[in-house]
Amino acid sequence: MKRNVDLEATIVAKYVAVAPVLDERSRRRWAAAESMAIGYGGDALVSSATGLARETIRKGRREIAGGEASTGRIRAAGAGRPRIQEDQPGILAALEALVDPVTRGDPTSPLRWTCKSRAKLAAALAEQGWCVSSTTVGRLLRHLGYRLQSVRKRQEGAVHPDRNAQFEHINATADEFLTAGQPVISVDTKKKELVGNFKNAGREWQPKGTPPPVRVHDFPTDAEGKAIPYGIYDMARNEAWVSVGRDHDTPAFAVASIRLWWRRMGQAAYPNARILYITADAGGSNGYRSRAWKHELQRFADETGLTIHVSHFPPGTSKWNKIEHRLFCHITANWRGTPLTTFETIVDRIGNTRTAAGLRVHAALDANAYPTGVKVTEAEMEAISLERDEFHGDWNYKLLPR
Repeated sequence: MKRNVDLEATIVAKYVAVAPVLDERSRRRWAAAESMAIGYGGDALVSSATGLARETIRKGRREIAGGEASTGRIRAAGAGRPRIQEDQPGILAALEALVDPVTRGDPTSPLRWTCKSRAKLAAALAEQGWCVSSTTVGRLLRHLGYRLQSVRKRQEGAVHPDRNAQFEHINATADEFLTAGQPVISVDTKKKELVGNFKNAGREWQPKGTPPPVRVHDFPTDAEGKAIPYGIYDMARNEAWVSVGRDHDTPAFAVASIRLWWRRMGQAAYPNARILYITADAGGSNGYRSRAWKHELQRFADETGLTIHVSHFPPGTSKWNKIEHRLFCHITANWRGTPLTTFETIVDRIGNTRTAAGLRVHAALDANAYPTGVKVTEAEMEAISLERDEFHGDWNYKLLPR
């Protein structure tokens, strides 16, 4: 759908550029050539973009296919059917009243609870006594300055006053530790995936006419389980570890994943490490409010002798976490169009994720149980060796090995 919208916008831009120098014959031939280049659905797309009738485009195609030469006869300027704005004065105002964003909340609007497609707009105008086709509605909408547009995720909600200062703090701290040769990792849980023969967005090369069949409905009861990929991205080495859990996304699971990364990758890569710097989101299993997260990190610090520095991104800014655009997006691209039928399939697809920039990923299944609702007592919290930074100690702190 997005591709069609983008393609239509491109055709509109091209048509606006060439239309002033085209006569009637060259206009329909140009439209026919664009339609033929698109292939299936080209007539509808070009008609929607240019306002030309589909029969006009088909006529242009027949002229191209038949090799018809120009007769030199072109309809005189001003000839032909009069514009609908002249034949039915006021129709533009009637149409704009239906689609104007100001009238969206108007209870008298006939399209208040319906999709504003061209056909429905034409039907609504017909009920008001106007005579207009859906193709003409499309042309009139373009004349009024309307275009098909999808929504954009740009509103992040309330912005914390220290948001930018926290970004700068994370960047400066990460640079400091990277310069000193200490490990810096970005952690997060990827979107959970149902395991089974379900549809997975995207396309993959398959023999023509043999798309993999999957279930019609994505019912959790039909799934083998739910995969929970928790990722650890090493910023200095462009390497990553992903633990694929099958129980619950808890702080214990999150720190167990970090522990596995350290044992299988980090310890060998940083034999002289004294500090581990972790950047994480503000919520979830590694949220800054979670007692269990800090308690599990303390156990990890005690086991390894590392001082664990942690910085959380401000609420609502998880997309800035490095792991999102350095690891997770590439995993999604690597398994696109492939039904995630088993946990082994998921682990294999994640482990084989590679990029031209040199990203290497290791993955393993974590079949351990991580029960929810585990409480950390006041006594356990008091025993934690936690030191908060002067700047936003709730977001920035360190755990010292005991």
